[in-house]
Amino acid sequence: AVDEVARATPGKTALALEAFSKALTAIPHTISDNGGFDAEELVAQLRAAHYKGESDAGIDMEQGVIGNARELGITESFKCKCHVLMAASEAAEQILRIDSILTAHQRERGNGAQYEDY
Repeated sequence: AVDEVARATPGKTALALEAFSKALTAIPHTISDNGGFDAEELVAQLRAAHYKGESDAGIDMEQGVIGNARELGITESFKCKCHVLMAASEAAEQILRIDSILTAHQRERGNGAQYEDY
């Protein structure tokens, strides 16, 4: 879903959405890779299942295939996911604020100022 929104979004926001989408696929990729399975293949199958509307699709780590996460007993806390996303958003916002402060300060001092001055 994030990929689809990124394709329809103009400008730099689309790049941020694409990066966020890539970050979301890092979790199943890492889990399947650590399990000794073909991570690229499993993530592609998982993405295809989600695209077909199978929102409960997940990785069956015992078999190395895509299965129904509910039937497998895999549950995640919605509150935990919300907290993680909020924390990541706040961290990104802080980084952008610091960058704009440093950039503004560099402009005030002239072109010769370097970040090493701090």
